Amino acid sequence: MPYLIAADLPAEAAGQRFRTRMERAGILQIPGTHNGMAALQAKAAGFEALYLSGAAMTASMGLPDLGIITVDEVAFFIRQVARASGLPVLVDGDTGYGEALNVMHMVRTFEDAGAAAVHIEDQLLPKKCGHLNDKKLADTHDMAAKVAAAAKARRHLYLIARTDAAASEGVDGAVARAKLYMEAGADAIFPEALTTAEMFKEFAARMPGVPLLANMTEFGKTPFFTASEFESMGYRMVIWPVSSLRVANKAQQKLYATLRRDGSAKTMLGDMQTRAELYEFIGLKDFEALDASIVQTIVPDAA
Repeated sequence: MPYLIAADLPAEAAGQRFRTRMERAGILQIPGTHNGMAALQAKAAGFEALYLSGAAMTASMGLPDLGIITVDEVAFFIRQVARASGLPVLVDGDTGYGEALNVMHMVRTFEDAGAAAVHIEDQLLPKKCGHLNDKKLADTHDMAAKVAAAAKARRHLYLIARTDAAASEGVDGAVARAKLYMEAGADAIFPEALTTAEMFKEFAARMPGVPLLANMTEFGKTPFFTASEFESMGYRMVIWPVSSLRVANKAQQKLYATLRRDGSAKTMLGDMQTRAELYEFIGLKDFEALDASIVQTIVPDAA
């Protein structure tokens, strides 16, 4: 049924639903969903949680991933993905949009928008994709203060601290930072841009008992691993942050080239979601039935 009916909405807070899933055995597979339609499709495929990538959000707006979008712009994406799917959503919080007070504002805004979890990273602005070079790291204690501020502000949000230190400080530096972030109140750690299976295993071995998130992004520094391989290396969560956007963008690029060349999209009908499939995914019949059950047009009697 449509999300408009209160009885169809989850009664439990999004963050608690995310925690409950984390308590179960097995790695939590979290695909990136850059809009509401992607969220519906991921849910239909059987996923139990979704991810909102800063890179995917900014790219869908025609912008680079440099930490230049605002808290309110991200909240727009959170609302549509959480509303469309009803699933717990992990959100990329970049650097927290400022210092401690800004991080607290972000946490409350994200919770109000429907987020279940957030990760914040220890880069300085302008931040970069974790798989690019020349990233500038924040002071360890400054980042820990942000984590502590986020923990203080949250009501239910699951808090993941990301460290980009492996590239410049090695596993030793990344582990030292991660331990301090856990002490500051993080629920889990996201070691970004590890480059070998040995690095993933070493990091996990040195953080026993800590839930860890792995990032399986394409065209980056991390080799391809499956979800089960990450699980065997000691990781509890895996994200595919931009995969859905990459596939959608490539398909759209092909469409526009075809339209420009042929003046018609007929040759691409086989690549399209049909009208019936679209209406099925967005629940058009359910919305119409709901509307008909509540409002019936009555023509007034003539005076």
